[in-house]
Amino acid sequence: MLIPRTRTVGLAALSALLASGLAACGASSSTTASSGAPKNIVIGTLYSGSGSFANSSLPEFQGLKFWIKEENAAGGVYVKAFNKKIPIKLVALNDQSSTTTATTLYEQLVTQDNINIFVPDFGSVLTLPAVTIAEEHHMLLFDQTATGAPLFTPGNKYIVLCDLPLSVIWPDPLAHFILAKHIARVAIIYGANDFDATQAATVKSVLAQGGITPVYYQAVPTTTTSYGTLLHDIAATNPQAVIELGYASNDIPFLQAVHQGGYHFGMVMTAFPGQQFSLIEGAVGKAGLSYTYTYGVPPYIKFNTVSEGLGTNAFISKFGGGNIANVSFENVAGYNTGLIIQAALAHATKFTQLSMRAALFGLSGHFTTLDGAFQLNSEGGQVGELLPLAQMLPTSSGNAIKIVYPPASADHSAVYPAP
Repeated sequence: MLIPRTRTVGLAALSALLASGLAACGASSSTTASSGAPKNIVIGTLYSGSGSFANSSLPEFQGLKFWIKEENAAGGVYVKAFNKKIPIKLVALNDQSSTTTATTLYEQLVTQDNINIFVPDFGSVLTLPAVTIAEEHHMLLFDQTATGAPLFTPGNKYIVLCDLPLSVIWPDPLAHFILAKHIARVAIIYGANDFDATQAATVKSVLAQGGITPVYYQAVPTTTTSYGTLLHDIAATNPQAVIELGYASNDIPFLQAVHQGGYHFGMVMTAFPGQQFSLIEGAVGKAGLSYTYTYGVPPYIKFNTVSEGLGTNAFISKFGGGNIANVSFENVAGYNTGLIIQAALAHATKFTQLSMRAALFGLSGHFTTLDGAFQLNSEGGQVGELLPLAQMLPTSSGNAIKIVYPPASADHSAVYPAP
């Protein structure tokens, strides 16, 4: 079976690179200034062209390709180790949302495609296989949006989280909002995966500090798309707030079931409407999304004073044609991954994996992009780029995403309980 590929430069360039005898910046050897610069910087990544993760993966992939196009139009990405710009070549393989396929293709990228930069697919589920492969082959993994805490361990020097904070951090504003509103009866349903389970655990832990125990706390398979019986059980606990933590493929059927079942809760929160607003509002409808809560993410949080690349407004203008509705968080994330790669190459003193990692740790806490403040913990996890709580509030043309908590970040007051 042929494996779909996307390349910004043809195979001839790779042949020339191999013929020159230059080793990839990988596990066994690395190109240094003394041996001459490579003809191209080869980025290897996966994307989901179909399946349950396609709606998130493809926009993220579009953002990364946009960055590559911008850099190549300017002569390539600047590499400090060679004091010159070098064109970027992309090797992209379609994993079809399958972890089994992803494992095979990640191994192929690292062992056969001579990549210099290793970028995984969207999210924790599809990134997990890459973590082990990257560590085994001593390739720095530029983790885009996999935020599950178990992916990061003290002994692994080959992972850096680019575009989102660790998921254990995500719901801190959400939990404190619940405490501030004196909401005592909270139901939590979450996907049985690292990404969602760590969020649920954080909410439960913070609520416990305020003396609150959830009236419902249940994990469900990540593949869950039927919520009728689950909602019946949740409603029986008489909750004031219902939190569903899943992917977009979970949020859509959950919100549809709430609306179609005629359930009314004072607060409903789901994770992905902020990230994929147009998609989810289109599937759920204006009424089904009105007054619900989500995480506030770029481009709805704006950063126009940046250290690298385009600020939010400039990105909306150039990528989205000036219309924020044409820009999703995943577009921002893919572009931001490119900016982190760009920063690593621009500051690394050697063209090696660990030198790039060291460069990013040197920038940590002193570097801002359209995705917010870039800051790493000792394990390479992102602890900047924090996510406030947002609410979808109805307007004459649809719902508008407004930041409602914490107060220092808010641009609107929360409407609680929902009408």
